[in-house]
Amino acid sequence: MITGSSARTLSSSFRLGESTIRSIIQEVCNAIINKLMGIFIPTPIEERWKSIAQGFQDRWNFPNCIGAIDGKHVNIIAPANSGSLYFNYKKHFSVVLLAVVDDKYRFIIVDIGAFGRNSDGEIFASSKLARRLESNSLHIPNDQPLPGSNRDIPHVFIGDEAFPLMKNLMRPYPRCRGLSEAQTIFNERLSRARKVVEDAFGILYHKFGIYNKSINVNPIHVDTLILATCILHNIMRSYEIEYLNQHEIQQPIHQNENGFLQPIPENGMNSAENAFNIRDLFSSYFQSPEGQVSWLHQNI
Repeated sequence: MITGSSARTLSSSFRLGESTIRSIIQEVCNAIINKLMGIFIPTPIEERWKSIAQGFQDRWNFPNCIGAIDGKHVNIIAPANSGSLYFNYKKHFSVVLLAVVDDKYRFIIVDIGAFGRNSDGEIFASSKLARRLESNSLHIPNDQPLPGSNRDIPHVFIGDEAFPLMKNLMRPYPRCRGLSEAQTIFNERLSRARKVVEDAFGILYHKFGIYNKSINVNPIHVDTLILATCILHNIMRSYEIEYLNQHEIQQPIHQNENGFLQPIPENGMNSAENAFNIRDLFSSYFQSPEGQVSWLHQNI
């Protein structure tokens, strides 16, 4: 996974049959998932959400944020007899990795395997995350005031224009309209905080060579392979964070690159009225003196 070498190359290097190499890789990935997922991508509980929200407030100046969401197309070799199921808008065959990332570039929730041909709306709407948001079963903490404010605001995920505006999911104000100063500030603050998910994908891309080419594995096994890399990513991030904290070194921000992790295209989505109101409350707060204090302090 690290080198991205094909099964054929590994077969020659280790003098084992290709089927044996594929079997070993699959067994290792399953072992990583079975033994380590519960430790490094555990099901979030309320205390975990609160810790993430504090991190986004302290590091990225976006209070009450519990994660940044985005999706990427992971290129694969076209499966036999799959037609156009995996054929995406970039004219590649792919499966989709939909992920929520915390303030330290670690994956909190991953949903893998949507067909590349699906639109962004279909991918999110059919995801476990969307269903659990709608059923209010994610153990998200109760609403609480923003710093210096006395009005309760929901905890929210943040995403780009590809995602719908919901009570617990904020997206930018549409750029096609004339934006007020408050709306522009909101978009800037959201974009800055949301960058962690793009950077997380960039780190994943650089760490694991399998993303440098189209993955030639059965789609069923592709999902397992991608999930294993997400777990290993979190393991490495956890040790890197511990080291950086001990040595008081500022963490680098990795830019995501084009290549074999491709973004989900943007699209307008219907939104509930209360979601508009919540976004407006964030927007007003960011323009207020209370909302600008931490922003100015962070950027001195």
